[in-house]
Amino acid sequence: LFCTGTCTHLICQQTYSGTQRAKSFCFVGGSPCVFSTAAQQRSTGDECGPEDPRDEPKHPLSDCALEHKAIKLEEQVRDLTERYRKALADSENVRRRTQKFVEDAKLFGIQSFCRDLVEVADILEKTAESAAEETEPSNTNPTLKKIYEGLSLIEAKLQSVFAKHGLQKMNPVGGKYDPYDHEIVCHVPAEGMQPGTIALVTQDGYKLHGRTIRHALVGVAVESQE
Repeated sequence: LFCTGTCTHLICQQTYSGTQRAKSFCFVGGSPCVFSTAAQQRSTGDECGPEDPRDEPKHPLSDCALEHKAIKLEEQVRDLTERYRKALADSENVRRRTQKFVEDAKLFGIQSFCRDLVEVADILEKTAESAAEETEPSNTNPTLKKIYEGLSLIEAKLQSVFAKHGLQKMNPVGGKYDPYDHEIVCHVPAEGMQPGTIALVTQDGYKLHGRTIRHALVGVAVESQE
């Protein structure tokens, strides 16, 4: 120990506080003199420096906590996967319905037009039948014969155009009555026909791509009551 002041007493006292070494004092006549110690100077950085927080021990998660977290993540993955599958299925259904709607719009967009056009076909057919009755072998009028031939050609061409666009005339005579295709307007005695079958047609019915756009007006055979 080296005294920094002038004194004749070599009685020194060291005071300690915790882990930090205090300075040394020499009491001379009741007045302290400050000492400087080499050991205190060398150990100041080691003993008084703050501890490195990185040296503190870490506390890793326990196995139970990790397992619980893994289970929770697996449940979230399953939930999201199920939602994705449902959304994908809904999207596919919407796509199919939209595609079906577009296809139906292309096929049946002329449905109302066809309803009006078949009425023109009815008039043409009746006119051709009337002309056929007038062109009997006994009638030698060439003009009337040419009119009948022209009407027949127009009717055949019109039916060809109908078939080209998926419009077809029904031919229900001799078939079973179907309320989706036929409308009963009368009943006729079943002479040589099974009851419930269609015996006659008063107005032709038409279908557009298999869909009935006009019901056929029919007469159905029934058992005769004696």
